Amino acid sequence: MAKVGEIHLVSPPSGPSGLPHGGILAAARVLGLTNVYAAGGAQAIAALAYGTEAIPKVDKVVGPGSAWVTTAKRLVYGDVDIGSLAGPSAVVILADALAIPLWVAHNLLVQAEHDVRSRAILVTPCRATAEAVRCHVERLVPCSPRRAIVEAALRNCGAIIVTVDLDAALDTVNALAPEPLELMVEHPWSVLERVRHGGAVFVGPWSPEPVGDYYAGPNHVLSTGGTARYASALGVEDFVRRQSVIAYSRDRLLVAGPDIARRAQRVAAGACTRCRG
Repeated sequence: MAKVGEIHLVSPPSGPSGLPHGGILAAARVLGLTNVYAAGGAQAIAALAYGTEAIPKVDKVVGPGSAWVTTAKRLVYGDVDIGSLAGPSAVVILADALAIPLWVAHNLLVQAEHDVRSRAILVTPCRATAEAVRCHVERLVPCSPRRAIVEAALRNCGAIIVTVDLDAALDTVNALAPEPLELMVEHPWSVLERVRHGGAVFVGPWSPEPVGDYYAGPNHVLSTGGTARYASALGVEDFVRRQSVIAYSRDRLLVAGPDIARRAQRVAAGACTRCRG
């Protein structure tokens, strides 16, 4: 659809073979990708941005990664386009009095286990829901196979925000502009109409965030760090470039030419005035 003529995929080597993970290679084959390289981290970003003997220079680098990858993308921006700077993963759950606290707790922990900098935030107008979720989280954390990471993430970036009502909760959600937002409320579709900022919105208790991660279909490279205020998830449109085409006839240029000249002279005069100032 975007008609990209050349695609190069980098993925870190996995296991003794030194090749990318088998799942990555299988997906590349299904997609018909033939330019696949066993490279990862900041060095892979540099290779794509400037080229090596094995990896050609590209025009655009997209995809999430570690803090090192994000820093590398920031440094090469301008030499290539980078799509976005994917920050720590984050989830915000909007839950009301009818939400099932145990389910909310599980969804928070699913996010917290990603990384010690992951953000798991509950926003609710119901203090009873907040307390119940907190109790479930405290009970479930010791059972997590990634307990140390979960504990660090919750300690560093976890939060439960109790608001005076649902309107205030929605204001908070829109201010946070979360990467994924889960609506675990009585009337999620009505609430959805009032969500202004969200990378991906998961509607209702039967739409947990992992559905979007692994199965539903939309791209999982979302707008992190509150950038959902102005940015969208990675999509086909990120690989489409607009191009202006201008064509004047001789007669039309003769008509417009004097006006063009006058405007150019005014611009030049203004520039000279600013230089003297």
